[in-house]
Amino acid sequence: MAPPWLRVVPDGIELTVLVQPRASRTRVVGEHDGQLKIQLAAPPVDGEANAALVEFLAKQLGVPRRQVTLTAGDASRRKRVVVQGIDAARAEAVISGGP
Repeated sequence: MAPPWLRVVPDGIELTVLVQPRASRTRVVGEHDGQLKIQLAAPPVDGEANAALVEFLAKQLGVPRRQVTLTAGDASRRKRVVVQGIDAARAEAVISGGP
């Protein structure tokens, strides 16, 4: 069964993310309240944290940045991100630290 923060959508997956900007480094912390918690080193100013989130997820999941789209939560800590071209099992394995 997929974790609550991961949902399959046409052509990819949707992640429900809780971001913590201005952290000491950018990393996945784990699950928090049914959402994937990610700490971002970037500040929440002028979209820097959103850009850092998209770039971080693209790099972690091994997809081009253009395949990662912030769909909700532009000005919020709670965000929804759609990643195209990846299946749920692979995404869960990569994010959870698997192969």
